[in-house]
Amino acid sequence: MPLAPLLDRRTLLALTGGLSLAACTGGQGSPGAGGRPTGVGTPGAASSPPSAPGPGPATSAQQRTGRISYGDHPSQWAERQVPDGPSRGTVVVLHGGFWRDAYGADLGEPLAADLVARGWSTLNVEYRRVGGGGGYPRTFDDVHAAIELLGGDDEVGESGEDGVGAGDDGGGGGDATAGDERSGDGSADGPVVTLGHSAGGHLAAWAAARLDVGWQGRTGVTHVISQAGVLDLGTAHRERLGSGAARDLVGFGPDDPRFAALDPLQQVPLVAPLWALHAPDDGQVPISQSQGYVAAARAAGATAELVEVAGGHFDHIDVTTDAWAQVVAILDGISPPR
Repeated sequence: MPLAPLLDRRTLLALTGGLSLAACTGGQGSPGAGGRPTGVGTPGAASSPPSAPGPGPATSAQQRTGRISYGDHPSQWAERQVPDGPSRGTVVVLHGGFWRDAYGADLGEPLAADLVARGWSTLNVEYRRVGGGGGYPRTFDDVHAAIELLGGDDEVGESGEDGVGAGDDGGGGGDATAGDERSGDGSADGPVVTLGHSAGGHLAAWAAARLDVGWQGRTGVTHVISQAGVLDLGTAHRERLGSGAARDLVGFGPDDPRFAALDPLQQVPLVAPLWALHAPDDGQVPISQSQGYVAAARAAGATAELVEVAGGHFDHIDVTTDAWAQVVAILDGISPPR
């Protein structure tokens, strides 16, 4: 990512005001395709996950480490790391930056490194962003395709010019022909946790619902950790959060019938438990984004928890802070250290 040589990343981001850190191969989500993962746990407890067949990803990450490509575009890759000993599960790291091309997966590298040292396997995902070939549906399909790397060795075909899931019928990702079954916990390693900051928090929550809103695959998400996430995409669109970042991402408004398949708030109740970490003094993504989501999720019968932290918007992605310590504690509850 291009950074001014005399400014550190946090200073530069703070100066932008409109860019908050967080944030998949072209497919439109059509509601109703795919069932929900079952048996996921509750906050602070390990879960027994979703089950299933169906086609696997273009390249399996289960036995591979290093950078893995899941498409031909330069931004279609993910970095897979595994611990020296037994793995506690997989954390899928989704970076932010209001879905814009100015920021990339290097934001997730310190988080992934810390988690690997704590016994987790990680998948630090890059994806096409607005201004670099992304936006709807490609950003969403890229996240989907990257997570499907964890699902097996079968090949995922392409449908339509945008790749995975750009079908003529407006369906979601992939050319999967199987039913709703998915592998028990989404990976051979155990639980699959999506961890996303800001726009990545939006993608982390969306990824847990994607198999229910049109994207077809086999890898379910068992737990979600949102760090200052954009969890109410409709309000973000109406309030022009991030200088109109949600509008730039999707290209249409909340009244469009496709919008519901992209908005975590409209996907409650999510079966996977979700933790929404947010600081009251966040100046980029207001804490109301997490407060409103958690209230709606609980009212719908889902397991969701608001965790207030200190440090504004950016302490979430600094592994020396109390905000990051909260993430570590949540993960210890999902899969205790060995």
